Amino acid sequence: MPATSILTTMTTPEPTSGLYRLFAWLSPAFPVGGFSYSHGLEAAAADGIVDDRASLQHWIAAIVARGSGRVDADIFRDAYRAALAGDDSAFAVVNRRGIAYRGTAELALESGGQGVAFLAAIRAAWPDAFLAEPAPHLPIAGAMGPTLSRIAGEGAERSEAGEGICHAAIVGAAAARVGVGLADAMTLYLQSFAANLMSAGLRLGLVGQTDGQRILAALEPVIAGATAAALARDAADFGGAGFAADLASMAHETQYSRLFRS
Repeated sequence: MPATSILTTMTTPEPTSGLYRLFAWLSPAFPVGGFSYSHGLEAAAADGIVDDRASLQHWIAAIVARGSGRVDADIFRDAYRAALAGDDSAFAVVNRRGIAYRGTAELALESGGQGVAFLAAIRAAWPDAFLAEPAPHLPIAGAMGPTLSRIAGEGAERSEAGEGICHAAIVGAAAARVGVGLADAMTLYLQSFAANLMSAGLRLGLVGQTDGQRILAALEPVIAGATAAALARDAADFGGAGFAADLASMAHETQYSRLFRS
């Protein structure tokens, strides 16, 4: 398949239209099921590791700057650049890396499940010729173009294990397709990631709504710094060190009573 196949059928919107779409796609109302994931936070709360505003803020900041947020920022960046260039082979490599680089089965499910749902929802509400191409081997028939069908490949029975579409990769590609600048798009993605973790803490009773907003305000420079670091970082300097979150996610897999899927 030629490298231009990702973008040849796309109509570039006005910049304000692109921002409108990205805000909609990263809203809690967008049907990717983000509310059902805590990224291991539920286990950390059960063990008393995270139990108040300060510890929740520290937990989220560490994940964004050094854990899965760092990994996702690099995946987002490289997927964005591949989609902008119309290089479907490069996008396939980035997506596979995003799928593989998950510390636990639950974190793989979190990324892969949201990725598949994200692309299906975009196809339904913001259709374009690329997304409308049939992909019969994927869990959502016709939801993904041939590039993405080659990536996912194995079929619906593997989607629950996080196979298929990496959430950060497909959001990055979608942002490039609608013309939102990389720095702005990545900032919005990481803010959405952090806000979902804060919301999980709110539902676990760790903080109230006002303290939740104080956490998001305090995380603004953390997210700005994570974006700047990802844009400056060499692509070979890939990886994260969110060991506490990974261990919490492993513990969550066998936790007796759970509200969240991760």
